[in-house]
Amino acid sequence: MKRFMILLAVISLLATNALAHISLIDQHHPKSQDIEFKLEKVAGSVYVLFGQGGNIGVSYGEDGLLLIDTQFENIAEKIKAELKKLGTDQSRFVFNTHWHGDHTGGNPVFGNGATIIAQSNVRNRLLSPIGRDGKPRTPTAKIALPMITFDMGLSLHFNGEEVRAMHFPKGHTDGDSIIFFTKSNVVHLGDDFFVGRFPFVDLNSGGSVEGLVKNIDDLTKMIPADAKLIPGHGAVSTLKDLKDYNQLLIETTTIVRNQIKEGKSLDEIKKKGFPEKFKEAGSGFIKTEAWIETIFKSYSVSTSPK
Repeated sequence: MKRFMILLAVISLLATNALAHISLIDQHHPKSQDIEFKLEKVAGSVYVLFGQGGNIGVSYGEDGLLLIDTQFENIAEKIKAELKKLGTDQSRFVFNTHWHGDHTGGNPVFGNGATIIAQSNVRNRLLSPIGRDGKPRTPTAKIALPMITFDMGLSLHFNGEEVRAMHFPKGHTDGDSIIFFTKSNVVHLGDDFFVGRFPFVDLNSGGSVEGLVKNIDDLTKMIPADAKLIPGHGAVSTLKDLKDYNQLLIETTTIVRNQIKEGKSLDEIKKKGFPEKFKEAGSGFIKTEAWIETIFKSYSVSTSPK
């Protein structure tokens, strides 16, 4: 009976988390046309376009235009206006780092003429008639779907360099890809990386805190020391920034996991919170209590008594 009650509580928490996080993402949908766009050179042939939603990676050169993520459909024309400054707004390829709407919402526009590429789970989730909240959703239109999918990785040779996509499973979602521009020495990490802030781990899309911690730790050892990093949200960063983020994940998850092992309830852990040094990390999209709740949900089943 005790085990059943624990599992029931966890299932209830999952539903609550889903609604809360979906509400947070919905608040980030564009509400007006007063959005400030900024196209910034990163290194080599790679640029980043800041706007509304996930940061768009851009490669422009002799082979044309390549995008990483597309933000939202209703701001696609403004995105195109920024891209036109490079010479063209017609992308040949689009990579999606994962399936969330602030990264794939512009696919219906940019998929008209471009080949969309993503990890297999991205296409599967975009085609699903069931949303993250368990409610019916309209499957994504064909034009906005990845035409090329991969399981573990894929390379595209474009603008004089290898653009390498690698799947890092069960982190932010189950379809996360990290994109390496091997000559420009730039890495786009999608929403696996929120600079200096607590991350959003979408447990209802196959994400896990444990997986994210492992993936970021692995990436800190793979990425060259002088690489430029494009996060899913936040400014262009360095490997040091990623290592600081890695430490943030390790320390905060350890704090919550230790209290779970001590038998503390979610409310007790939330009330205690984190040390003052993590206050700034909770000032972004994911607040401190939401991050604690995500860690609790992600780890509590494995640490609960049998």
